[in-house]
Amino acid sequence: MALDSVVLDRYVADVLMRDLVGHDRSPSAFLVYLAIEAATRNGPALLSHAALAERTGLSKRACQNAIELLRGRELIEVSRKHGTEPARYRPLQPWKSNRHV
Repeated sequence: MALDSVVLDRYVADVLMRDLVGHDRSPSAFLVYLAIEAATRNGPALLSHAALAERTGLSKRACQNAIELLRGRELIEVSRKHGTEPARYRPLQPWKSNRHV
């Protein structure tokens, strides 16, 4: 069976990781960003907090906190059609639009 691969923008590994882990002191935010990036490679993905926790090995609370940080930093977009539906996440790449993270 062939393994799928995920290609990351070099900025993610060289700058974003150090910024989220070192500056924001939130390695969980980096892991959640990676999980969202990987899940949306083939289009939008609906992910509950439980699904993100399963993918990352973090607690649901850690995932919720990470999502809030990533939203505040404008690194992800989160939408829902209904309040009880899992969220639809879209990773953003503000560094590609000449904006700083």
